[in-house]
Amino acid sequence: MEEKEREFQIFAKPVGGLCNLRCSYCYYLKKQSIHKDGKPMLMSDEMLERYVIQHIEATTDQTIFFSWHGGEPLLAGIDFFRKAVSLQKKYKPEGKEIVNGIQTNGTLIDWDWAYFLAQERFIVGISIDGPGDLHNRSRKYADGSSSLQPVLKGYGFLRRSGIQPEILCVVNSFNVKFPLVVYDLSRELGAVNITFLPLVEPRPRSQSGVSRATVPAGEFGRFLITIFDEWVENDIGKIKIQIIEEASRTAFGQDHTLCIFKENCGGVPVVELNGNFYSCDHYVDREHLVGNISQGTIAEFLDSNRQKEFGMAKSLTLPRYCLECDVRAMCNGECPKNRFISTPDGEPGLNYLCEGYKAFFLHCKPFVDAIGGIWNKKPDPTTSISL
Repeated sequence: MEEKEREFQIFAKPVGGLCNLRCSYCYYLKKQSIHKDGKPMLMSDEMLERYVIQHIEATTDQTIFFSWHGGEPLLAGIDFFRKAVSLQKKYKPEGKEIVNGIQTNGTLIDWDWAYFLAQERFIVGISIDGPGDLHNRSRKYADGSSSLQPVLKGYGFLRRSGIQPEILCVVNSFNVKFPLVVYDLSRELGAVNITFLPLVEPRPRSQSGVSRATVPAGEFGRFLITIFDEWVENDIGKIKIQIIEEASRTAFGQDHTLCIFKENCGGVPVVELNGNFYSCDHYVDREHLVGNISQGTIAEFLDSNRQKEFGMAKSLTLPRYCLECDVRAMCNGECPKNRFISTPDGEPGLNYLCEGYKAFFLHCKPFVDAIGGIWNKKPDPTTSISL
């Protein structure tokens, strides 16, 4: 029987929504409430082993990628991750490689963490929203104190241990006004991989519009355009900016790697600390609970009709305005969670960020078309163009 090919990235939540910060825009902190059994907010050793085995068995690629998220996953402690790595090595099939990635706020990183993460070759992402108050305005401790200095200290530990962290910046209504200030901090820190994540917070159904912290769509587009122009002028080949990388993949006829720009989704589910498997990080609720890995397997849940239907709904619900868009291939309607406004002709289901994304993708399209033209003229298509 031929093995099914699966492309997925599970967000494993060893401490669920538990976190030492109280970021004003965090959508996952409230997910602590799904664990009402009074047990410690930590994945058990038994569940960890079950998860590692099932994740490995579900992977059909040569590289088995584990992605640890939160909350703040470092609250699980070094010993938890030592167990995880040990189990991965125990069950790793011959000839395959295991890679770990972890997304952290960086405040808990010390020499012990840095040494461990470096020794085990973790890919580390750290959230930094810009210098000074551009970061501290939203990313505070529970007592209201600022977090940037502890973050930068943790970042320094990682750099000195040989890790080159990826920087994730949440773009909101405040820091969107300072694109080059935000970008310059990442450059000063020596970042070579940067992701800009737009903040979108729709108000409850009883109200209309979005929160004050939500990034205005048009301003988000101008933010990206400003950084793109600076990158083209000074940083091609030195820094990779995720959204530029994703846009450029269309020049080579490659599928997107980022779920929000894929034609369909469903490949980035969540496994919570109690083993619950949810369709997506933004849909951790009863309606999107596919099952528990104690009663089923990750492979079964990924292949289930329920998960496939969740993923296919992304393309099946695109409004005509998107289907006829010149840059549809770059965007594909972005994340379904943001599709809550109407098109110019009144059809529902348009992405709130459409104005900004469309402006940015149209702006960078000549660049993307140009590198695509160079690529297609290359005598050896196996060689690459470095962005």
